[in-house]
Amino acid sequence: MQRCCSSAGRSVICKRWVSSSNNDKIVASVLFERLPVVVPQIDPTVYAFQEFSFRWRQQYRREYPESFLKKSDTRGKGDYQIDYKPAPRISEADKSNDQRSLQRALDRRLYLLVHGTTHGSQSGLPVWHFPEKVYESEKTLRKCAESALESVIGDLSHTYFVGNSPMGHMVMQPTEDKKIPSIKRFFFKSQVIAANKFDVKKCDDFVWVTKDELLEYFPEQAEFLSKMIIS
Repeated sequence: MQRCCSSAGRSVICKRWVSSSNNDKIVASVLFERLPVVVPQIDPTVYAFQEFSFRWRQQYRREYPESFLKKSDTRGKGDYQIDYKPAPRISEADKSNDQRSLQRALDRRLYLLVHGTTHGSQSGLPVWHFPEKVYESEKTLRKCAESALESVIGDLSHTYFVGNSPMGHMVMQPTEDKKIPSIKRFFFKSQVIAANKFDVKKCDDFVWVTKDELLEYFPEQAEFLSKMIIS
């Protein structure tokens, strides 16, 4: 059996994969995240175990001659030696609680939320949501997700989409008006690459929030998002 398939075959598969009933809407949402900038602080329990392990290994360490250990002290000091000063973990954005800045929560992952009209809003009023776009004629759902993010930040040169398939999906059924079609929302992950600021547009407001803060914006979907977003 051949394990490869033609481009035409892949096209058919893609169309079948994103197909749905005429009454359903398919939406591609982007979980745009900034990875930690500094090393996260070690949990006290983990630190205690590491310290215990170090002390245990010290009992069986190999002792080197004192003359060998002091070799480095006799080496000449050159310009290559500089004083190391660690960067502060608490930034000015943390002190002022500026959630529109990427220079906050440096040891945590941040996620982009935008405020505006969205698909599936029961009241029709602007709400907080992820960058998203209704699937139309794109070749794949990932292309649709790329268009959604591009419409918000304008340029994808400092982004990286993790994989071609969605990381999760949610079906939103209409509660009152049954004439409103149900919405199938597929989530794609994208990450910030070598950028400290984005010109976010086409929205009333935007925030960069941690996972804990993000769940407060979506109390009804908190359980689902908590399982989908691992860290």
